[in-house]
Amino acid sequence: MIQQRSQLQKSSQAGLVCSPGGQGSPAAVGCRRVAARTSKQRYVCGRGELQITASLIRRDDVHTVTKLPKPIPRDSIRLGLPSKGRMAEDTMQLLKDCALSVYKPNPRQYVAKIPQIPGVEVWFQRASDVVRKLRLGDIDLGIVGYDMFQEIGDGDSDLVVVHEALGFGHCHLALGVPMGGKFANINNLEQLRAMDCWTEETPLRVVTGYHAIAKRFFDQAGFEHVALLTADGALEAAPAMGCADIILDLVSTGVTLKENNLREIEGGRIVDSQGVLVANRRSLTERPQQLLPVLHELLERLDAHLKAEQFYSVIANMRGESPEAVATLLMQQEGLQYHNTNPRAFYNFSTAVIANMRGESPEAVATLLMQQESLRGLQGPTISPVYSLDGSHWHALNN
Repeated sequence: MIQQRSQLQKSSQAGLVCSPGGQGSPAAVGCRRVAARTSKQRYVCGRGELQITASLIRRDDVHTVTKLPKPIPRDSIRLGLPSKGRMAEDTMQLLKDCALSVYKPNPRQYVAKIPQIPGVEVWFQRASDVVRKLRLGDIDLGIVGYDMFQEIGDGDSDLVVVHEALGFGHCHLALGVPMGGKFANINNLEQLRAMDCWTEETPLRVVTGYHAIAKRFFDQAGFEHVALLTADGALEAAPAMGCADIILDLVSTGVTLKENNLREIEGGRIVDSQGVLVANRRSLTERPQQLLPVLHELLERLDAHLKAEQFYSVIANMRGESPEAVATLLMQQEGLQYHNTNPRAFYNFSTAVIANMRGESPEAVATLLMQQESLRGLQGPTISPVYSLDGSHWHALNN
């Protein structure tokens, strides 16, 4: 069990923030000390497997910044990629769509190559370690989520985002507040801050894996008494178990929050995130002849892929007296580009039409075509994806 109040208060001066006693506090639910060698204290909640580490936000916190050592000189360009999870899968799919194949003979290897870009080494790391190694200069480029860049990068001037929207991994970092209890009528951040139950002895307990972002957010929002808790998974369970008051975590659809009786509040959305390409500024300035050509190649392929996703290839049969007449009619339609007409057809009054059309989906393209009064000659279009070597995304409409 936790020690007496006087001992806890003494420990709190060194950075302990688990509330001493009180309803819903770690002492109230039964916690035991696991480790206490630093100014932060770690406890394991006695009512489940949720592990929490607590730290106190102080206005007078001093962040010591030490000079980072210079990386060992090397000739290769290193690209860091996430090694596990959905982020890793989406990153590999993005590279594939850009016609970049990652060659890794052994799936257990953590280093690979990209044959299309000689001299580039791919290093698979945890997303957090990709950012850390970027800061140190151990890798030169990295693809991570913007949330991880904000958390681990923590404003480091040696990191620069060179592509801020890779089009995958969309989510946002937000507060999750219980639907009932004392939070039932709390609908925005100001109401949460104004609750009179937050004191030095009973601070607002926030369980999160994003302490750096959380510290900046609550400080800017004017919260006086906040304790940050780190849970090893299952953050959504912490408020119900009494180990925390609210959570701060990534949200994609909001279903997990709702199923655990949590909800977002106005002003509690902190960071919008998706995949980004990050570079080490020192690498860019100290080795421009090696790194800039690689970076330009990556950016060109990424932009080509992302722009091509907005277009679809359309092939259909259309009634017309001649290919020229059909082409003239097509050119009058907004959104159609790069048309090509083929006189070979099933009937002498029909012409096969090939065109590229911008649209958000195959369904959107088909709907737009069918709504055109002058294109009523189109019959039975079937839309299917078209694969190209440059990784661009198109759809073919066949009649």
